Amino acid sequence: MTHAGTTALLVIDAQESFRQRTQEWAQTANPRVLENIARLVDRARVLGETVAWVTHSEPGSGGVFDPAQGFVRVVSDLDPLPTEMAVTKTSVNAFTSTDLEERLRDAGVTRVVICGIRTDQCCETTARVAADLGFDVVFVTDATTTSPIEADGGLAAVSGEDIMRRTEAILAARGFATISSTERLVES
Repeated sequence: MTHAGTTALLVIDAQESFRQRTQEWAQTANPRVLENIARLVDRARVLGETVAWVTHSEPGSGGVFDPAQGFVRVVSDLDPLPTEMAVTKTSVNAFTSTDLEERLRDAGVTRVVICGIRTDQCCETTARVAADLGFDVVFVTDATTTSPIEADGGLAAVSGEDIMRRTEAILAARGFATISSTERLVES
């Protein structure tokens, strides 16, 4: 079942900033994330769905998310088209600090498919906010990734894989999103 015209693929923070954190990027829980995102982008384009590219920016921070450093751009493995939506956020979710909701509503979007970097952070938060805003949300876990959280203050470390499973379970169980795989969406 397709939802052309009413669906938008939100590609969250698939940006060079993360690859600049080389040790963290080497520990990514899902090394196939960019391949799966590319498959979802190809599918959305074929179906005539909206593709929205979201990047994260921390102006003045001096770090890899500071636009002055030159890394706040979509990873070179992916190829945004000039006609596709692009927003740069300064909040964790893709809506609060951008006009994304207005642009999606203007395009007639009622369903969002979420993929990108930091399963448990920007992707999950965007999914929750999108659900609160009334969008039907599909969360494609295998087209997201995160890295482990190190132990601090006597707490146990959490693997990236465990974080991804936890995010998927909570989004589904709490009614924020329908969980899908890249394969399931591409084949539908």
